[in-house]
Amino acid sequence: MIPQGAQHSAAAERNRQPILERLQQVLPAQGVALEIASGTGQHAAWFAAGLPRWQWQPSDRQADGFASIAAWCAQAGVTNVREPVLLDVLASQWPSRGPAFPVAFDALFCANMLHISPWTTCAALMQGAARHLAPDGQLLVYGPFLEADVPTSPGNEAFDASLREQDPAWGLRTRQAVQAQAQQAGLRLHQRVPMPANNLLLVFRRAMSRTAT
Repeated sequence: MIPQGAQHSAAAERNRQPILERLQQVLPAQGVALEIASGTGQHAAWFAAGLPRWQWQPSDRQADGFASIAAWCAQAGVTNVREPVLLDVLASQWPSRGPAFPVAFDALFCANMLHISPWTTCAALMQGAARHLAPDGQLLVYGPFLEADVPTSPGNEAFDASLREQDPAWGLRTRQAVQAQAQQAGLRLHQRVPMPANNLLLVFRRAMSRTAT
């Protein structure tokens, strides 16, 4: 049931449980996570409920979804979600308004942002993650990607074309190009996790960590 005053994403509703199951596998038992581009708040509420020993910090470039985040969290009855903050990944300081985050995060999570924003946001995401991740922290990026060594599904081909029709700056990014941006920021791909509906969960850690694809 959609709570009163909340926004709803059908995609977030479909993918929240498969993502949560992976987060439960790759994350430690407790920590503090920063979510980039929290949108409706469905992920924040679901993950906070499924990871009760984690504190979840939602953020978004615009504040028009903050009431929705609060509504989903209230319906879930979670108390481990912090007040959302304004955060534009392209800004030189995170969050974009007020003081910078005072402590590092154990995880950064970003879902379905890179293909509906300019390519410059990828480098900004990686550089921001490098600034704000704890030494053993992880950046988890979820969404559809193109891969040079993997045939593109017809669904992703059509999705990519539709995105570029809406905005030439949008479109599915190649995993290899995303990895290159991460490497420039001192991060390496630790895990490539196939997900339902031709999506991937990419897990990045600092370059000192062992890389596994």
